[in-house]
Amino acid sequence: MRLLLVRHGESICSVNGIVGGERGCTGLTERGFAQAGALRDRFVREGFVPDVVVASTLPRAHQTAETIAEGLGVAVEPDPELVEFVPGAIDGRPWAEFAGFDIAAEPDRPLSDGGESLNAFKARVAGVLDRFAAKHDGRAVVAVCHGGLIGATLHQGLGVPDGSLAVDIDFTSITEWRVEGGRWVLVRCNDVAHLMGSDLLAAV
Repeated sequence: MRLLLVRHGESICSVNGIVGGERGCTGLTERGFAQAGALRDRFVREGFVPDVVVASTLPRAHQTAETIAEGLGVAVEPDPELVEFVPGAIDGRPWAEFAGFDIAAEPDRPLSDGGESLNAFKARVAGVLDRFAAKHDGRAVVAVCHGGLIGATLHQGLGVPDGSLAVDIDFTSITEWRVEGGRWVLVRCNDVAHLMGSDLLAAV
């Protein structure tokens, strides 16, 4: 299986500093739609047509996936387990109001009331990878999701401790994994070739 993890395009909540869970996410900016369109055009130029396109159910990811899929003739399948770290009570509020804490030092503490802990989030991501590997053997899958989820796959796949890996995950970047001989193999990380030479490359 080829699994291409794509971060969503620039979102309204990220520009405005709003916690973007189910309440706080209001979709993409114009720039975010343009970034998604650039990735779609890249896939068309490369002749790449995935067997499956799945997306987080948060608007910024689903809109990104719909924009990409427009030129590929593939329907988008929603997958609620691809959502970002579930924030809980702080959802929809400015990040500036959240004092925060070291989640790597307190991995069983929820981000806020009703939210996920780091360990719960990691368990969800591991379950997603196991499910995809079992369901999509031999297929090419594009999964449009979030920077935190992509980062979790890097920590798990590379076997490095939480908080020890600093990697940029830009908007609409591609991080690709393959399953070979029962092992997850990292093929590329944060590939933004479709944004180079334009004013679309900017991460928040």
